Amino acid sequence: VCPVCGGKRGWALETKAWTTECADCGRQTSVTAGTVMHRSKLPLTVWFWAAYLMATHSNGISASQIRSQLGLGSYKTAWLLCAKLRSAMVNPERTPLSGLVEMDETSIPFRTHDDPPAGGQGRSHQGKMLVAGAVEVTNGGPGRIRLRAIPDFSGKTLAAVVKDTLGPGSTMKTDGWTGYAASADVAHDPHVIGSMAAHIVLPWIHRVFSNLKAWALGVYHGLRRKHLQAYLDEFVFRFNRRRTRHAAFR
Repeated sequence: VCPVCGGKRGWALETKAWTTECADCGRQTSVTAGTVMHRSKLPLTVWFWAAYLMATHSNGISASQIRSQLGLGSYKTAWLLCAKLRSAMVNPERTPLSGLVEMDETSIPFRTHDDPPAGGQGRSHQGKMLVAGAVEVTNGGPGRIRLRAIPDFSGKTLAAVVKDTLGPGSTMKTDGWTGYAASADVAHDPHVIGSMAAHIVLPWIHRVFSNLKAWALGVYHGLRRKHLQAYLDEFVFRFNRRRTRHAAFR
């Protein structure tokens, strides 16, 4: 179907690979138009192999590994390829989390060209990237997750995360931090920790945070603030499909 006139007749051009010309208005449209592959000079086979490797590799795969395995000419090309594929890992029509949902925040030391500065204690922002997380608890275990890079732990910031993450009728289980507050559609089940370890009260979200930090350090040797959300999206994509990796291509 032509994106300009809606015509359904056309023919493939011999002079331009993967391009069709509309018989009614003459508009030329590539099969990659509207996708992350649009205007790319890389062969489609390279894109498909990269997507397959990123979606099915058990622990993730770095741009350096992609470059080596696919024989790309430069690290920059491999990095841009991976970055574009990460941007396609978020389904704009995904449904919010529902039921019982554990929510908490964590911090990750950020990576710089030099050694990262020493992080402050507790909820201090010094030398840290802040992340809010949520995990559905289904059948006594973790279901789907969401992760969001945040600027602070204020009530305004966390309220926006709750609104975008949880569906109506959900129950939010937290550690009692005052930044969380129940909304009209979401119940709040605070558990003030006190001297008790947080992972005892909120075991699944803290397991997610632990896996995230190990993954970021092991695969990418640390993350940088500028691209933090993209890497969080990749981790969420991978975690939510951990039992059905083939679902990544549906």
